[in-house]
Amino acid sequence: MFFVVSKIVSWFLAPLGWVFLMLLMALIYRKKKWSFKLLVAAIIVFYFFSNRFIVELFLRSYESPLVELPVNETYDVGIVLGGKIVNFDYQKNRAIFRGESDRILQAVNLYKQGKIKKILISGGPGHLFYRDQYEASFLKRFLVKIGLPEQDIWVDSVSDNTRENALNSKQVLNKMMPNGSRNILITSTLHMYRAKKCFDKAGIHCVEYSTTAISDSSGLNFEKLFIPHTTSFYDWNSLLHEWFGVISYKLMGYI
Repeated sequence: MFFVVSKIVSWFLAPLGWVFLMLLMALIYRKKKWSFKLLVAAIIVFYFFSNRFIVELFLRSYESPLVELPVNETYDVGIVLGGKIVNFDYQKNRAIFRGESDRILQAVNLYKQGKIKKILISGGPGHLFYRDQYEASFLKRFLVKIGLPEQDIWVDSVSDNTRENALNSKQVLNKMMPNGSRNILITSTLHMYRAKKCFDKAGIHCVEYSTTAISDSSGLNFEKLFIPHTTSFYDWNSLLHEWFGVISYKLMGYI
């Protein structure tokens, strides 16, 4: 039930949807005074949420930092959390990689460097309607296809959210490494805070290894300060989703 409710609520956390609703209300509202106010409000909201300077200001205050692992340190397992990494096109029989692919690329890089000995991929459908998208299984199939040993890739392909990632990963680790393991948690900079809290709650100690940094440290320029960007809406969606996730997880006692 929590999974369904959280997905429904997340649909209402899109600023572009708020702008559309205001414009629609301005169009159908009969009183000219209120119609004008709604139009002005829509413009203000649109400009605020499309501004790169503003969104990056908030992103930098929340994103977990990118860190380098100690040179001589090695770990038993790199735990990669799914979510927007890959879908599978059953008609064309091919994996379609998406915006969070940096997570799995970084894991493969760590494995090739000898930093991690095993890769545990945790990620199920995570969607209300597309229940046939078993992300972890797709990724394992792809990694084996490009040459990684099958025995070094473990999967949890049923987790729908971050809490389940932690609980199901614990089951896999207890089965495969009953004497304990040194772990690296691999997920995006926005997701890391909530993910780490969930894994701590589940009793899995992990070293953080963030990926997919969004904020840009290139400095200020005219475009960033004044020109609207459609990508800012996507970044706000991700940030608001995480804020909502943290609040709801705390209320439910998951973190």
